[in-house]
Amino acid sequence: MIAPREAPVDRFVTINGLRLHYLDWGNEGAPAVVMLHGLRGYAHTWDSVAEPLRGSFRILALDQRGRGESAWGPWTDYRTEQYVSDLESFVDQLQLIRFVLIGHSMGGANSLVYGARHPDRVVAAVIEDMGPGASIGSEGAGRIKAELGNAPDFFASWTEAEAYWRRQRPTASAEGIRSRMAHTLKEAPDGRVVWKYDFLGIRQARLDDNPARQVDLWPHVDRIACPTLVLRGQHSDFLSRATAEEMARRNSNIRWAEIESASHYVHDDNLSAFNEQVGRFLRDLL
Repeated sequence: MIAPREAPVDRFVTINGLRLHYLDWGNEGAPAVVMLHGLRGYAHTWDSVAEPLRGSFRILALDQRGRGESAWGPWTDYRTEQYVSDLESFVDQLQLIRFVLIGHSMGGANSLVYGARHPDRVVAAVIEDMGPGASIGSEGAGRIKAELGNAPDFFASWTEAEAYWRRQRPTASAEGIRSRMAHTLKEAPDGRVVWKYDFLGIRQARLDDNPARQVDLWPHVDRIACPTLVLRGQHSDFLSRATAEEMARRNSNIRWAEIESASHYVHDDNLSAFNEQVGRFLRDLL
């Protein structure tokens, strides 16, 4: 009989005036790995990535502001600068001196900026389908804006909500859909199914085209000083192969690999290949 997986512990910290939630898989004293989800993600998106690593590492997954069990902030603070500030305070409060960063999409951007600013803290980084220009000019950036702009404010039933997620993520596994249902939605007192995260605030922030809110990631890519693995989905409409190649060309600390049969949501689409790449990368380094 296979033993059931032990669930991570729910913990909270107060950062920049907000009560933020994170998951802790234990193993304190082992090398720490901090995981950052994407724009509409949540800490539990990393459950199946954390599981094979938990024996060798202390895995910590943060619900970034406005998502999961974390408090919501003003929509004007859903931007890279504020996310990175939250991360700086988070690792300081947990007294993480040296650690690994793993980030998907928005979390990957936050990881690149933090890593460039704090080369003494980040031992290694894994960036899942994110690179310079991806969130501004790519086909995927337009798709995400359209999804946010067209998404309903609520659903009449759980069946309707599940159908929505299956249309949005046709390549996601059944487990990936179940995870999104559990962690992005909740039932309101009137029986409607509503978004669990700050949907309106995040939508308003993402649809804002103010250039002052856009971050050029190239200077941060150039300054990354730790071994960094960029994982691109083979069918990604977000991070182009050319950008991944250019990241590795410009900075010898960066290498990249392509995960077959995967879109922008790489670990959702091909978990086994993603975990194999991450596990090998970390074992070789640490």
